[in-house]
Order: sequence, then structure tokens, then C-alpha cells
Amino acid sequence: MENPPARRRAPGMSLERRRHMIVLAALPLVAEYGAAVTTSQIARAAGIGEATIFRAFADKDELLDACVVEALRPDHALEQLAAIPLDQPLAARLTEAADILQAHTARIGTVLGALHASGRRRSRDRHAVPPSAGGTAEAPAADRGEASAGRVDEASPPDQADGTRLPDREASSRQTLEAVAELFEPERDSLRLPPERLATIFLHLMLSSARRPLGGPQISTDDLVDVFVHGALT
Repeated sequence: MENPPARRRAPGMSLERRRHMIVLAALPLVAEYGAAVTTSQIARAAGIGEATIFRAFADKDELLDACVVEALRPDHALEQLAAIPLDQPLAARLTEAADILQAHTARIGTVLGALHASGRRRSRDRHAVPPSAGGTAEAPAADRGEASAGRVDEASPPDQADGTRLPDREASSRQTLEAVAELFEPERDSLRLPPERLATIFLHLMLSSARRPLGGPQISTDDLVDVFVHGALT
């Protein structure tokens, strides 16, 4: 009787992939519970044992740091912006872009706001910015849910406590600007300003709308884009 061939174990998930999988499972919970989320909740959401978390991360703080990095990362928003069809009208393109940017901003604000509300400071207060460097004792604007699309707050530390590099603010802003400018290219010959300049104005308008400096009801995306494209006069 022949012995059955030995079964080979499937190759295990790399540490990087396992960390990423855990972070993606943790993000919705961090947005809901902030720093009060437990590793047991995260393990259940990820479908893994709790001990697996601590084989991928030194402790819960390191996991929360990784969640902040993931929330700030603009990759997904940039992919969505690049996928907007250029054969549809400009207003439709910009409306889709506005929705993408608002969703990205909302995710940043929700995650950082939940962490701040639950008493946690970014990077465990190890990278606190002294007043002389432009910071204040008050929580940074991004921790209050006022982060801008594709951009890290001015007071953001350059690195997380575990050595993970935060998304580069200038690179993220430049990539977002280039992606939005591309949406204006089909109409380049009839534009009053170059696409890059219009993209800058549009992003500033989006940021101002998200912060609602004058209070009152939220301006609809359709109204914002309509006035931007067609102006205030009939």
C-alpha cells in the first residue's frame, strides 16, 4: 500500500500583509470606539486569534499608530480620482471628485476625532510639537476632525512611534492636485485658467466647504460644483 504524498502547508501570510489585514479590520472599530477599542474586538473582526495581533504589532498603541497612517494614506482616493471617466461633462467629473475627496476627508476626521475624543494623542505624545515649532498645547486641527483631503496636518509628526513613516504631506498634496488637474484637461483650450490653477482653487473651495467656517447647513456638492463651473450670474 502506497503512502499518500505528504501534504504541503500553504505558504503563510507575510508579516506586512498580516499587519495590513489587521489594520483594515481595525479601522472601522477605531472610528467607532477610538482608543477604547479592544484587541479582542479587532481579532474577532479580522477573524484571527488575539495572539496573532501581538505577533504582528508590539502592542495596541503600535496598532493604533498603523491605523492613523492608513487613514491618512491618499492611495485609495487617488485611484478613484484616476478612474473618473474624462468623456463625461466637466461638472459631472468634478462632482464625482468632490464626493471622493469628501469621503477621504471624512474618514480621516472620523478616525482621528475618535482617537482624540477617547483621550489618545497622536503617536502617544512622544512627538508633541512645542509652541516654538508652530504647535500649541491644544490638539491639532486634524484631531478635531478638520483634516484636509490628501493632506496631513501641519503639526503632524514625521514618524510614528514604531518608526512607520507617515504619508508625506507635500507628496500627497501634489499627487491630489495633479489628479484633480487631469480632470480639467479635456477642456484645456476653453479654460480661463490653466488646469493646475483651477485644481488648486477647487481644492481650496472643497476644504473651506468641509470646515464650514460660517456655520449653517452643509453646502451640497451639486451647488458647489455648479457655482464653480458656471459662476454666480445667470
